[in-house]
Amino acid sequence: MRNMDFSSWQSVITTLVGLVVVTVLTLVIRLLVMEGVQQRRQRENRQINERLRILIAAYKTLGGSFTGELSVDPRHRRDLRREETLTPSLAESGGVDDTITSEDRPAPVMSDRPRRIRDAVEAALSDVILLGTEEQVRLAARAASDLVAGSPVHTDELVVSLRDFIRKVLDLEPFPAELMIPKQGPTRPGGGGAGGGKGKGGATGGGNAGTKQGGNGGGGGGGGGGMGVGLGGGLGSDAQGDEFNR
Repeated sequence: MRNMDFSSWQSVITTLVGLVVVTVLTLVIRLLVMEGVQQRRQRENRQINERLRILIAAYKTLGGSFTGELSVDPRHRRDLRREETLTPSLAESGGVDDTITSEDRPAPVMSDRPRRIRDAVEAALSDVILLGTEEQVRLAARAASDLVAGSPVHTDELVVSLRDFIRKVLDLEPFPAELMIPKQGPTRPGGGGAGGGKGKGGATGGGNAGTKQGGNGGGGGGGGGGMGVGLGGGLGSDAQGDEFNR
């Protein structure tokens, strides 16, 4: 206020021009700072959402089964072929009971399912090692070491750690203490047999039958789904930021 001079019209105009310049500069600096902060926050939210998405996918891969064989078979197909070739040689050398004929001896299982389970588990372990917490990285590294050593791998401890972490990040209530959840194992990949073909054919037939009548309705439903996903991701991003940045 001391530098303001209102003694003449020229002084009043100069003072007003100076005030306008200072105000504009202040607004520009403030907008630039706010834009930088907003861009950084959006980048952090994208990273958080991507990390959470990958860890949820790893959880589904590592803990999608409750029954059956819950361990990962580390053997490759070459190992099964080697065992298959070693069996006749052991029989010739007397290491196998010769009273059991080749018809009675069970043939080695050459199913492709164990290989697909192992490949999916290896990819999930790699994601956990990259994006998991310290405890999850330690458990995933131990499971990967067991795979390399050729030992059957159980993923139930890592699944529990991922489950608790994801629920905590999503701000979900913890499980009751008396609730007993069975051990979880790797997801068994489903076959693309008759069921998949039937579903695909049914979907195709339904789409062809209702193209004219249901086209607009399907488009509106897809748009509504996109709005729901975007809104849910936006609302959950701020709540996840503090948890991930710890």
